Amino acid sequence: MKNKQQPLAYRMRPRTIEEIAGQQHLLEEGKLLKRMITANRLTSLILYGPPGTGKTSIASAIAGSTDTPFKMLNAVVHNKKDMEIAVAEAKISNHLIVIMDEVHRLDKTKQDFLLPHLEKGLITMIGATTANPYHSINPAIRSRCQIFELHRLEHNDIKELLFAAMEDEERGLGSFNADLSEEAAEHLAYACGGDARAALNALEIAVLSSSSSDQPVTITKETAEECIQHNRFQHDKDGDAHYDVLSAFQKSIRGSDPDAALHYLARLIEAGDLISISRRLIVTAYEDVGLANPQAGARAVAAVEAAERLGFPEARIPLANVVVELCLSPKSNSAYKAVDKARESLLKHGTPEIPRHLKDSHYKGSSSLNRGVEYKYPHNEPGGWLAQQYLPDAVKNEIYYEARTHNKFEHALAEGHKKMTKR
Repeated sequence: MKNKQQPLAYRMRPRTIEEIAGQQHLLEEGKLLKRMITANRLTSLILYGPPGTGKTSIASAIAGSTDTPFKMLNAVVHNKKDMEIAVAEAKISNHLIVIMDEVHRLDKTKQDFLLPHLEKGLITMIGATTANPYHSINPAIRSRCQIFELHRLEHNDIKELLFAAMEDEERGLGSFNADLSEEAAEHLAYACGGDARAALNALEIAVLSSSSSDQPVTITKETAEECIQHNRFQHDKDGDAHYDVLSAFQKSIRGSDPDAALHYLARLIEAGDLISISRRLIVTAYEDVGLANPQAGARAVAAVEAAERLGFPEARIPLANVVVELCLSPKSNSAYKAVDKARESLLKHGTPEIPRHLKDSHYKGSSSLNRGVEYKYPHNEPGGWLAQQYLPDAVKNEIYYEARTHNKFEHALAEGHKKMTKR
């Protein structure tokens, strides 16, 4: 019998891989993780994904599906002494699975102690973390582990968990005289944002606060709304998902999809992250719209300044305006591609000698050094232009800027460019 004082989400943790909800991309027949478990040939691995996707639960279920003893540790809570005890237990049984929660928080001392035991296979570690291991975990640990990403649970997976919890008398809420309506389950499944823990905890509150010993009760949508309070919005400004949202935001503007761009803008607004929004909008205006709409940069800056003065919630108004404008503007990356080519050339050729006629001549004696002597002043010419070499000799034939002529403004620039013979 499970301790009823423990939260429902803890009591309902899967005991075997068959009880795991979702994650079919890892656990259906033929997938690597499933094959490793079935063959009882586990190597050290790291499970990472958003909160509430069952990382620690899956680690426990995986360990429980093998014939190897296992021990649960937390990289924050447990110290080196605890890990020494785990190694001693591993030596007695010849092998031990260590489930390491918050594995990205292992400090150097703990890592150095564990590494040789992982290397020899005395310990198989199953790490769990919300942080992208490629960013947050020491390469020495990471190189000894298979890495598997967990996805947020689909709402149907969460609904199955909710109804299973309602029926389970030993671990769940089956001993209560209560039913869960389809509408309430739908709401909890959607509102939790893919976090099964949040859905189960809200369900438990709903049942405990509504149940009566003599009268059956039904958990309605209204009760579910009260218990989960509001839609779960997951956004960690320092986490991997934050940069995924920013990336999707810019790519949606680049792809001229205002609906998608506004979706990601709304997520960033809900996170209150005006700094990231502002930076990404200005970058996008110059990187992706560029010379196709030269006013976009200035308008993005103006919208950002207005947003900063207004603050949220009103800041969303100028931000939405400029996002739609950037989406529907023609696009060109020719200018920034050109400077990247120039930088690549610089790395290849170094800093070749500047032509003498371009060197500074605003000091006494410069003419004796032949500085600026043969320089021709373009403004003295009828068209304001004349043929003259500006690039150093080593790169004088290189071309960096290539106009994109599929948009009106840059096409006009290209036409003007053609009328002049470069260099």
